[in-house]
Order: sequence, then structure tokens, then C-alpha cells
Amino acid sequence: MSLENFVHLSKPSSFSWEVEGERIMFETGRIAKQANGAVVLRYREAFLLATATAATQPSEGIDFVPLSVEYREKFASAGRIPGGFLRREGRITDEEVLTSRLVDRSIRPLFPKDYRYETQVLVHVFSTSEECDTEPLAILAASVALYISDIPWGGPVGGVRVCRIGGEFRLFSSLQERERADLDLVISCSPEGLIMLEGGGKEVEEREVLEAMEFAQRGLVSFFERVSEWGKEVGRPKRALLEDGDRAAVEARAEEIGRRWEASFAEAFGFSVKKARRQALERLREEVLEAYRDLEGEGFDAGFCAKAFELAKSGFMRAQILRDRRRIDGRGMGEIRPIEVEVGILPGAHGSSLFTRGETQALVTCTLGMESESQVVETIFGEGQRYFLLHYNFPPYCVGEVRPMRGPGRREIGHGNLARRALLPVIPSRDAFPYTIRVVSDITESNGSSSMATVCGASMALMDAGVPISKPVAGIAMGLVCEGEEVAILSDILGDEDHLGDMDFKVAGTRDGITAVQMDNKLGSVERSVLERALQQAREGRLSILETMSKTLGAHRQELSEHAPQVASLQICPETVRQLIGPKGKTIQQIQQDTETSIEVSENGRVRIYGRSRARLQEARELVEYHTAQVEVGKYYEGEVSSIRDFGAFVRIYAHVEGLIHISEIDHKRVQAVEDYLRVGEKVVVKVLGVDRKGRLSLSRKEGLHIQKECVENWKGRM
Repeated sequence: MSLENFVHLSKPSSFSWEVEGERIMFETGRIAKQANGAVVLRYREAFLLATATAATQPSEGIDFVPLSVEYREKFASAGRIPGGFLRREGRITDEEVLTSRLVDRSIRPLFPKDYRYETQVLVHVFSTSEECDTEPLAILAASVALYISDIPWGGPVGGVRVCRIGGEFRLFSSLQERERADLDLVISCSPEGLIMLEGGGKEVEEREVLEAMEFAQRGLVSFFERVSEWGKEVGRPKRALLEDGDRAAVEARAEEIGRRWEASFAEAFGFSVKKARRQALERLREEVLEAYRDLEGEGFDAGFCAKAFELAKSGFMRAQILRDRRRIDGRGMGEIRPIEVEVGILPGAHGSSLFTRGETQALVTCTLGMESESQVVETIFGEGQRYFLLHYNFPPYCVGEVRPMRGPGRREIGHGNLARRALLPVIPSRDAFPYTIRVVSDITESNGSSSMATVCGASMALMDAGVPISKPVAGIAMGLVCEGEEVAILSDILGDEDHLGDMDFKVAGTRDGITAVQMDNKLGSVERSVLERALQQAREGRLSILETMSKTLGAHRQELSEHAPQVASLQICPETVRQLIGPKGKTIQQIQQDTETSIEVSENGRVRIYGRSRARLQEARELVEYHTAQVEVGKYYEGEVSSIRDFGAFVRIYAHVEGLIHISEIDHKRVQAVEDYLRVGEKVVVKVLGVDRKGRLSLSRKEGLHIQKECVENWKGRM
């Protein structure tokens, strides 16, 4: 780039996009001028900086686009100082990982297939508020930064969130507004069509998802017009690629390999078992490379030939699907692999299932805990609680590989979040089911669609644990193979069909509608007609899977596991919370120790008691009531005589409730000595008459002499 061109591009320039009465401002040339592309996005109180930087030389020995995307939120953006000893931002959070993936999946399909230059896209949030939805803003900012850079890329891409609130679609809803939505989707589009889809709904119909996609596409038309005009003004000329191999030569060699070894490819792909098929293809690969090594001698290029073989392999599989309408394992386009479902296979777990679909298998557990065992989620806006957790694990053995066992990667975090979203609409409220619920899916075997196997297995484990979910949920992954006008939509895709195909479209839901969707593609865009067919085919598959699942367990068990904690809930007067806790927590700790329970108390007076048996729960409940209950004038209670005076007797009804029986209220006859009628420690039924001038309860024994036990308010005479 010439110095003159660089100076020109460094001058600040901006444009704005008007959407639904709001203005989104894009600016470049003032901040981060040394990046290949940099954009500041402003929306309400939001200030995002997106940068795109690429290496000047291609990376050797790789066969993928070396793109990394990272989205980070600065605590200062919301006026907060981070927690922890260091008081600075730590490792990337799960929420930041999920947004990074949204950006990555939106921009990756538009890089050239042979692009091998290490590229980094960073999106940092420097200012925001709860009114600003930064996920779609991050997609927009990253897209514009790439679009005006000199990095070869086929954008622009627009990202929006579409929410349906009160029956109407809206763009860019606030966090509070999203809570009222029955459909919530993040959608990325190019001018040609849909690129990426992520979100969920409360059992919505397929046509409603399509309508949301169309609404997003229409809403982005003006953005594409504005950014295209601005790109002509400030965009840098795209750099010429140093070709990583001659694409035309690779394609010619691949065509030659496909013709010469067509029968061998057919034989290798004839193995329906993944391991046998891979071994056959690996032997064929060695045979092909050896043949060209003998033919070309010292001029043999192993890397070139390996690329050609992979292209030939992909071409054969795709042609077999499009031409012969036959898939790798012999299934039809809409056919689902055989399914086996088992529940209750882990005796010590609160709920468990083993879901097997073909060569994909998920071992899923469900554990119930106290509310205090919920996950604390720290965001730039403060801390929140998460009471339904779903964790997805993908150990190396499930695909027959060896690799280090580290923490969950981005893919595992993304798959776990998708499965959690699919199940959230059917999870009971905390009032109806006051537990923290943790579901863990361990993929024990994988050949495609493991995230959707997790949804199915998790649904079964929840029901096995006795969690009263409203309906079972199932998921299915759809694929696409497209060459020109020829299109094949595949149900329940295999790993190779995902890898060599053009789309991965995951759909989860109940019998009545969709609860979660996720779509990625390698074409750059997907037409509406294709998506409509895929959604309809996915619905048919989902209903079939649900029918199979129902044969094992059609609804949640009526009783919790004997290993699960029992729970009792009650509401006490907020003013008595301090009485229950006692000095330095002594009272509540003593109750927990005596009854072998755990008790959680909130400031608003809600009490949850967790124990291993109903009898222990009842003991704890009675003690809680004893320490917090209050009396009402005119009602009858049983109490214990605590002391005797010449003028009457003091009676303790509850731990903190004591009153006086005046000597005139002891009996209908005249009483000469209190001791003739009452003794310390004696239990007595009294009526609450009111409060005397000294603020003490005034009680009557004579009014309670002939009262039936059923009329006594407190519990079964226990003191």
C-alpha cells in the first residue's frame, strides 16, 4: 500500500444506519489505524471496537481457514471493577465464547476456500448498557471491519436479533424486552440470503421461524446499501492472494483420481460402519499417493496429491447423494438411524439415560441440588443465578482419538448452550420445582449429531429423575448437498456428511413446536425454499424420534430418586427471618443439626428445607414454624406454662411468642391460688384475647377448656 493511500485511509470517516427509529453509527480512521481494518460502532450507550488483522504470508501445511475470533466485554463498559484478587478481566467467559462463535460463524463462510493467511478478528465492548444487545452489534462491527480492510473476504454480512413480542417481530430488543419474547433468534445474512442462525422459541411453528428469517433479510437491505456505498469511499483495495497451490491443477488431479479409482471409492464408501469406512479410505489414500509417487518420481508433491484425493473423496460422496440418492450408510434422504433408549442405568444418579442413534451415543445424568448450589454467573452488569445447568463433554475416545484432556473447548460450550436452550422452555419454574438442576452429557461415541443426541438423552434423564418437564424434547441435525440446481436435504447427518456437505442445520423441539435452532453453511447463503424444505423434513424426523423415545419413558416419573434430596417450602413473615436465624446463626444451625437437613432462607421470608426423608423434613418444618410463627387475636393455641406469678401464669406458645393468663382467666370459678390449677411445664390450650397496656399478649385458659383439638392452630401439640 502506498503512503498516500495509507494517509487517505487514516482520515476519519463515518456512516449511519437507521433501523426501527434508532441510529447505528460506524466510524473508521480514528482508532486502531494500524489494523488491516478497524471500525467503531456506536448505538445508544454502546461503543464497540472491531479490528481485523491478517498475516502477510500464508501458513504452510494446513487445509482450513486460519481464522480466530474473540469477543470481550470490558467491565469498565458498565462502570464496574472486576472481582478477584487481580481486579482485572480474566479468562474469556462462556458468554463471551458464545458471542465469539456467533461472529465466527457469520464471517467464516465468506473467506476464499483456499485462504491460508492467519487472520484475527477482535471485538471489544468499551461501553454498553442493559438496553443494548451487543451480540448482533458485534457481528455488524466485525463485518464492516473486514469489508473495508484489504483482507480478501466476500462480505458484507449483516447481523440482527429478531424477537417476537406480543405477536410482532422486532429488531434489536433490549435484555428486558427479550424476556417477554416467544421467539428469539440471532440471524446473519448476506445480500444473497441466510448465512447463520442461532436461537430458540417457546414451541413455535416452522413457518414462524421462516417469517423471522425473512423479516431479518428485509430489515438488512438498507444496511447493505449504506455499507456498500461507504466501502467504495473508504475501503482498501483487496490484496492479491499468494496462491497456496494451483487450484485448477488440484481440481484436474482430483477429477483424474475420481475416474481412475471410482470403483475403489464405491467399495470404501460401501462400509456403513464409520471405523471400517475410514480404514478403507485411508488404505485407498495410501494406494493413490503411492501410484503417483511411482509415476512422478522426484517431482512428486505429497501435499498436492493429498489435497486432490480429499477433493475427489468429497466429490464422490456428493455425487453419490445427488445422482444415486444414496447416502454413505445406505439410508434414504429423510431416513433416521436406528435408535436405542435406556433410562435408569446408573443406580447412584438421580436420573440417567443412554441415548444411542447409529454410531452416536450420549450417556446423560441429571442431578438435583439445593438452590444454593446454583451457578453464579458474573457479567459486566452484576451477578446472576442459573438454576438449570447443562454441560456437554466430548472426550477423545468417542471418535477413537488420543489428545490431552483439558477444560471444555468452544465447541463443547456451544453445544451445551444449544442443548440447554432446547430444554429451557419445558423446565418447571422454581416455585413449582425448587431445585438446582444439573444435566451432564458425556458423548461416548460420535458419528454426527452429538448435540442433538444430547438433547434427546437429557430429556430422558430429566424425566427419569422425576423433573416435571412439560413435554419431552428431541433434536435432529439436517444436512445439505448442493451442486447448481441439484439439491439434496439429509436428515440425521453423519460426521462425514457434515464435513463434506454444505450445511449443518440443527432443530430441536417438542411435538408442538420448535424450542431451538442453529444453522451454519459453507455456501455463503442458503435460499428460503431450501430452508423451508429442511424445516419440514426436520419436523417429520423430530416427531419420529419423540415417538421412539416415548416407548421407553413417555412422561416424568411421579417420584424422585431415593438418592435425590426431598424439599419442603414455606413462607414466613419477613420480620421473623432474624428470629429463625438466631444470634450468629445459632438457631438455624441447631435446627439443621437436629433434623439432618439443610435450610435456605431468603430476605422475603421464603424458606426451603432439603432433607433425605419426608419425616426429617416435617421435623424441620415444625421447628421453623415454632421459631417464626405469629398468633392472631381470637384464635386458640396450645402453649407451655413457663412461669407462675401471684396474679397469673405466663405461657409460651412459640419460641418468641409469650403471653399472660391473668388469674381471672384461668377458670370459670373464682381462683384463689394459681398453683392449684397450673404448673410450670404443663401444656395448656389458650385463647388469644388481645394485647394489654404493656404490650403483652393477653390469654385465656377458661375460654379454651372445652375446645376440640381440631380448633387449635398450632401443630399437633408438639412443643
